[in-house]
Amino acid sequence: MDPNTPLHHNDPPETPARPKHHRYASLDDTLEYCVGDFGWMQFLQTTLVSIAWFFDAQQVFISIFTDAEPKWSCNLIDSTSTYQNITFCGNKSNICQLPKDAWSWDFPAHTSIISEWSLECAGSVIMGLPASSFFLGCLAGGFTLATLADSSLGRKNMLVLSCLLMSVTGLLTAFSTNVWVYAGLRFLSGLGRSTIGTCALVLAAERVGKRWREKVGILGFIYFTLGFLSLPALAFILEGFSWRLMYIWTCSPAIIYSFFAYFLVKESPRWLFIRGRKDEFAATLRSIASSVDGSNLTESFIDRCIQWPEEITPRETDMYAAMKILLKKRWALRQLLAVMVVGFGIGLIYYGMPLGLGNLSFDLYWSVTLNALSEFPASLVTFFLIGKLNRKVSVMGLSMLSGICSVGCVFVSGKGLQIWLELVSFFSACTAFNVVLIYTLELFPTCVRNSAVSMVRQALVVGGVLSPVLVAAGRKKGFMSYGVFGVTISLCCLFVSCLPETRGRKLCDSMGEEEQINEV
Repeated sequence: MDPNTPLHHNDPPETPARPKHHRYASLDDTLEYCVGDFGWMQFLQTTLVSIAWFFDAQQVFISIFTDAEPKWSCNLIDSTSTYQNITFCGNKSNICQLPKDAWSWDFPAHTSIISEWSLECAGSVIMGLPASSFFLGCLAGGFTLATLADSSLGRKNMLVLSCLLMSVTGLLTAFSTNVWVYAGLRFLSGLGRSTIGTCALVLAAERVGKRWREKVGILGFIYFTLGFLSLPALAFILEGFSWRLMYIWTCSPAIIYSFFAYFLVKESPRWLFIRGRKDEFAATLRSIASSVDGSNLTESFIDRCIQWPEEITPRETDMYAAMKILLKKRWALRQLLAVMVVGFGIGLIYYGMPLGLGNLSFDLYWSVTLNALSEFPASLVTFFLIGKLNRKVSVMGLSMLSGICSVGCVFVSGKGLQIWLELVSFFSACTAFNVVLIYTLELFPTCVRNSAVSMVRQALVVGGVLSPVLVAAGRKKGFMSYGVFGVTISLCCLFVSCLPETRGRKLCDSMGEEEQINEV
């Protein structure tokens, strides 16, 4: 059999020979042959993996409520006077210009870190420090932990470790004594959280065939939306209670989930194979095929699979081998930098807009709920249309629309029009966020895929690091937040023109295979 010929479903392939350029029947074709369709085991595994996105979203956006500046009211001079009550406040609206006894919080001080630790006059840098620390932790974790999923730990173990670290440090955050301890624990929580989305996305996509690959990725985005949406509901239930309860109620279930995931989730068969762990690879194929009706998997076929040439198993054990490969190949580095620039622009709006909702004149619970709800249609649009969407055109079009609406928020005067523009901008950024992650999955082969997706998520997180500062500046000058968000994403999306189109293309497993496809 010609090793360059795709595998057929009605005739198990012969053992690939070792021809010139070491071409072999691809792992993508093999999984298509084995899996056949989306069985109950695939559904269960994908669901278990995707649930991690739920807890991820809670920790990303929890500071919208725990770090919010509470509402305050003026104190009366004499509430028993027969004359009209007079307040200490006068016409001043800045509590930092008033004596301490002239005003009071509308809720108990323990409802927010701002009121509990008297940070209302500490300045925008201190007030935004915990949120920025969290995203800085995400940034540090992405550089130090992400490559472990491609090298020694694998997708599953890295997912469990990340979720456990994020949730344990998040639980400890509830016992913070001051803003510095709080910011430090938020940094560690972000460090752990940094690889959750990447590992969950890659692990889910690498377990299924081409027909379902795009759709299982969207399932993770839906769980992320549910996690985001759970926050205003939880905050409403806990209104008037300590902000510490938000961390306890979000992190405790995440710790339990981490243990369930460790024992129930299976490793990616692609990663097992390219790391030379072929016995585990064969066992995983059996578990997948056992749940799929009409699977073509046979023991003789497995025996042929595990005898594939050793050259496709990387010899390097260095945890940063994947990054070295990405940096060594000029085409890979060019593609990585281009998609990272696009990701940065999207991340600035995606993380910045929810954090800036407190600057709007709308009720915080409703505005956060509407933004969370807007992620549902974004996920559904991606789910149903991703197979038909041209990656380059969709990312550029959605980013441009998001940028125009974001800038429009600064110049419109009507409250209704402003919130609609904000929602359209956020919806477009969410959809672009989903598409660009799937796009990155398709741009890079298995041996470096997790590292590449992690780097793109790093670029998204850089936008998250800068957004709290811009949001704080936007409280005085509106253009510094929504205006800068819009201009940045509009310029960054132009870099997508440097990337190849990947719609309908199979996933590659080695750098050589990727290069051959790009040459065609």
